Amino acid sequence: MNVLLSIKPEFANKIFNGTKKYEFRKSIFKRDVDKVVVYASSPVQRVIGEFTIANIICEDTETVWQKTKKHSGITKDFYDEYFADKEMAFAIQIGMITLYSNPRLLTDFGLSFAPQSFAYL
Repeated sequence: MNVLLSIKPEFANKIFNGTKKYEFRKSIFKRDVDKVVVYASSPVQRVIGEFTIANIICEDTETVWQKTKKHSGITKDFYDEYFADKEMAFAIQIGMITLYSNPRLLTDFGLSFAPQSFAYL
């Protein structure tokens, strides 16, 4: 199964240039997911690529940071602010990446609007 994730363009770009090896989430999928399709949110508003999921780490926020900080693509301050009200964190480890040569519209994936966090495809 695949999901579409809405990701801010600066972080989506870091995923595809290899400097961000983890995508952090406050909640995670209930189904088995193999691949993430990346929607770069405003101002890009296009589906720009996809990646396979190598692993998903689910632990307390400090443990997840310690395991992922070298390849997080974000600052500790940003991480702490994002997970400020959470005890647990999820880190999706990015596997093989594919950057689309032609960014696609959400309608190409049967969606009429961008999901707040993710949508099953």
